Amino acid sequence: MGFPDLLSRSRNARQRLPLYEQGASPAPAKERLSDEEAFSSDDGDDDDEDNDNRSNDDDDDDDDDDYDDDDYDDKSARSPGISRQSSGSASATTMMLPKRVRGGATVSAFAAPLPRRRQHQQQQQQRHRHFRRPTTTIAAVRARVYRLPNKVVRCLCIAMMMTLFLFIGILVRASQVENFRIASGHFTKAVMPPAWESFGFLTRYYGGVRGLVSLSDNVPQYPREEDEQPYDESTASGGGGGAQAAPELHLHPAPVASVADADARAKAPLPPSTPFDKYPGSSGAAAAAVPCFLDAENTVSIPSIRYYEGRPTGFPLNAVGSYELLSLPEDICFERYGRYGPYGYGYSVRSGGLGVGGFGEDEGAKTVWDAADRIDYRNVDWADVQQRCYRANARRFKPAALRKAPINGFFIDDNDTTAHHVSRAVSTGDEPTEEAAPVSLLSSVSVSASAPHAGVTSEVPAATASHESLAVSSAPSSSSSSSHDARGDLPRTAVVVRCWDEFEWREDDILNMRSLIAELALASGARYDVHLLVQIKNDAKYPVWADDETYRSRIEATIPAEFRGLVTLWSETQMLSLYQGIHDLFTRGPGLPVHGVYRGLQMAMQYFAHNHPEYEHFWQWEMDIRYTGHHLDLFTKMENWAAEQPRKGLWERNARFYVPSVHGSWDDFQQMARVQTEVGLAGADNLWDKVPTRNKKASGAGGEAGAGRVGEETVWGPVRPADPNDWFESDNDPVPPTTYEKDRYVWGVGEQADLVTLNPLFDPEGTTWLLADDITGYNATAETLHGAPNGKPPRRAQIITASRMSRRLLRTMHLETALKKHHAFPEMWPATVALQHGYKAVYVPHPVYVDREWPLQYLARTLNGGRNGATGGSRTSVFGQREHNFQGFTWYYNAGFSPNVYRRWLGLKVNNDGGGAFEEQMDATKDDLSVSTMRGGEGRMCLPPMLLHPIKHVELPVESHRNKADDESATEADPGS
Repeated sequence: MGFPDLLSRSRNARQRLPLYEQGASPAPAKERLSDEEAFSSDDGDDDDEDNDNRSNDDDDDDDDDDYDDDDYDDKSARSPGISRQSSGSASATTMMLPKRVRGGATVSAFAAPLPRRRQHQQQQQQRHRHFRRPTTTIAAVRARVYRLPNKVVRCLCIAMMMTLFLFIGILVRASQVENFRIASGHFTKAVMPPAWESFGFLTRYYGGVRGLVSLSDNVPQYPREEDEQPYDESTASGGGGGAQAAPELHLHPAPVASVADADARAKAPLPPSTPFDKYPGSSGAAAAAVPCFLDAENTVSIPSIRYYEGRPTGFPLNAVGSYELLSLPEDICFERYGRYGPYGYGYSVRSGGLGVGGFGEDEGAKTVWDAADRIDYRNVDWADVQQRCYRANARRFKPAALRKAPINGFFIDDNDTTAHHVSRAVSTGDEPTEEAAPVSLLSSVSVSASAPHAGVTSEVPAATASHESLAVSSAPSSSSSSSHDARGDLPRTAVVVRCWDEFEWREDDILNMRSLIAELALASGARYDVHLLVQIKNDAKYPVWADDETYRSRIEATIPAEFRGLVTLWSETQMLSLYQGIHDLFTRGPGLPVHGVYRGLQMAMQYFAHNHPEYEHFWQWEMDIRYTGHHLDLFTKMENWAAEQPRKGLWERNARFYVPSVHGSWDDFQQMARVQTEVGLAGADNLWDKVPTRNKKASGAGGEAGAGRVGEETVWGPVRPADPNDWFESDNDPVPPTTYEKDRYVWGVGEQADLVTLNPLFDPEGTTWLLADDITGYNATAETLHGAPNGKPPRRAQIITASRMSRRLLRTMHLETALKKHHAFPEMWPATVALQHGYKAVYVPHPVYVDREWPLQYLARTLNGGRNGATGGSRTSVFGQREHNFQGFTWYYNAGFSPNVYRRWLGLKVNNDGGGAFEEQMDATKDDLSVSTMRGGEGRMCLPPMLLHPIKHVELPVESHRNKADDESATEADPGS
């Protein structure tokens, strides 16, 4: 029953008579002309509408019940002229309009009533029309929902069913394919997480200066007795043992200090610091050296860095390498202000500093400047500083080996002087003088910095004011007669720091470069010179070889002013023109050619040495290396130790990591390396050698069948390629004075090493190292006939190119590359040339730390997991697929621990740990059991001398220069790393 029907019905059973006549309607808009449309269509249309409305009859059963015959009996009959669809809102006095029939004829209100059945049909039609065309007088109506055609519905259902069947078929097929792969074994097993990830983190690296104890009183958190126990293979995961087996669980929590002890440390007074030049046994300039200064008046000198006695309580010991072996200081530590304060850390830019270091705990930071004023570094020219330092000490060194200018044509003013002393007018705009002569393009260009600042640098001498040095000597050879009068015998060393022109110099990089120059060049009395070897990434856009002005402007646009005079530019296309004809194996694809910076980096170093014969040795250094101690002390002691190493068993010792807690003393380690090499050691690479096979005859002592391999041949003298045509200047190679057995570890003692590396020199043959076969130019057929599996010559490699190379080694590398077309990957080429020519190469076991509690036996077996207890020579080598084990170390190319500990040492936050609040305040609610739950409050971190690599993108908070308040405000550092 519709809402209008309810309005038209009476509240009682009395019949209500219709009102046939009435006056004019006051609201004609509300009149309902429903009867006008009742018969507006023909009979056929009415039938169609009846058929259309039959589908809704079931929905209106309740309404149909209202139209039973009982409702139209005589007692309740209504007047035929009254419409059941009249608007209920119309006034009771509204006049009913006459009803129209077909043809437009009007039916009188007093006409005879229609038959009962016909009257009922009309009422049904009117009721259905009401739902299609609701009147405006009804507040809520039922809207007719659009119904999709049956054809469309059928198509949608079919498409849905087909999609469902297709999805089921795909699942069934995928299941069949997976079952087949599993049954046939053609599937990749899930990679198990590395074993070292299950070891607990060490926390006492992050102790502070308020918790210092002497080295003898320190109880290290690692290693401890539990870590030094023999490794139990029965607890190894997988039950397989071997180098990669690891304990299922290794938890030996170190004793944790009580809250009272931690609070006492936090409230302890800060101990005094001491200048490093007062440390007993530190390496410094010789007594005959003349002190070097920053200014020409010799009044401004850099104060020494400062250290603290002892170490933070519980500080772990180094797992690899040795302080005692190299005579490095291990009973002291350095915090950031004592280490970098002399180089502009901790004071504002307006005072000549870098504007960093004004955050975190800084008690005692100003002690660095107790005896000297803060240095204004804004106008320091480090090239000029090094030149003046050399001139003051030139008498101590060997006369510089001056190289004649290259033959580039006929010059009318060419003479003996210009052949030896070459300069180019740059940076000042002056024209070349009569003494100018052509020089090689790859030479050190001294580009003047800004005008000298009062009290720091003076006016540049006249000889260098018009001509910045491009000579082969780092000193201005054209103006100083002291270089001709030099009568000393000390060799000089160049420290070449690799960089590129698009490198983004940050404050931390500037601090590091300043410390290198001050601690090596100045503190040594000019025994070292620091250079910047900068690659031009896009020499098509910047044609530096075609125009001197472009050369100079590119340096000025990319290098800080204080370092511009140290720069030597090079490019990949330049190396391509110098070393033509090398057969490129494209080991890492066409995007990394052999002359590129990735695979041909050593070429630039070779040509640099070719243009600088005044140096006996060349340290190849990197921008992302940091040393928390004094650089001169490190370099000097590494070089001295390398010189004292005997040649007997040297290559075998070079191939192994030294783990003191496992290997014992260095003599024990030396004997162990010899026994493992000569006798052999069972491993994964030779496990089945003793099993007799059909094609394997008896071998070994006594011809016993299946004896297998019993060690390997030791290196004694040059190890040459199989084809004599691949030999180069072999007559000049060193020859052993006696046999290997007769030598008493005498040959080589006191001899300067041609190659000094900071990682072991391993044999890449058989390893999973991606670049093991990246060596070209040799006779592969001859090598195969000689027994080489891959047709490669004898070779060695060291990861990380940081190393010291002699001029003899670099000259041989240069000529072999240019003339014999021999070349290898930069991390393999120097060691390979040294091996083939019999040069002395030494791996220096410097101290390396780990961030987790490794079982020491397992650590030693992992690092020395190659053939016969070495690091290389087999697939079980740590170099290659197992390099992930170094991620928790302080020294490796992809180590993750070194950048974390360095940032924490600088007072920055790492993973939301550390920062200024951690250093200043102790949180007694924490338990000190993990890095994230350390209590803190011990002050600034204090680290012993250690090498860290890689250190990249260190963002130090820099002060704002807008007002004095900003200069004095502290900033909390959270760079996110």
